[in-house]
Amino acid sequence: MDTRIAAAVATLVLIGVPVLSGCSSDDTAQVTTTSTATGASKLVGPEAFARVVDQPGVVTVNVHVPHGDDIAGTDLAVPFDQVATSTALPADRATPLAVYCRSGNMSATAVKDLRTMGFTDVTELAGGYDAWLGSGRTMEAAATG
Repeated sequence: MDTRIAAAVATLVLIGVPVLSGCSSDDTAQVTTTSTATGASKLVGPEAFARVVDQPGVVTVNVHVPHGDDIAGTDLAVPFDQVATSTALPADRATPLAVYCRSGNMSATAVKDLRTMGFTDVTELAGGYDAWLGSGRTMEAAATG
């Protein structure tokens, strides 16, 4: 009987530790990376997205239609359905991009197009600016076209 209890406890420990270690309030643990032959992208929460936007050289793109307010640091507003034909995006496909919309649906479409276009470093805001605002962050009046 004691051996069965010990085995059950050991099983719970082996299963529970990895599960509990994944439970974190730091959204860096919530990074999802997708890679294809034509590019890679990361899906991150608001905290990690804020860190990406603050990095030098990152081009932040609001792809929501209609264009409204922006996350501070936004460089471009490109409608999600015009990403593939946009001349506003950097010519250098290695330029890091941070992409968002309101809920994440439009940015998901835009990110697929960006990867197809060969962009190799794309970070997408999971849940869009709804998640951004839900995390206590603010938006600013749109200054981009």
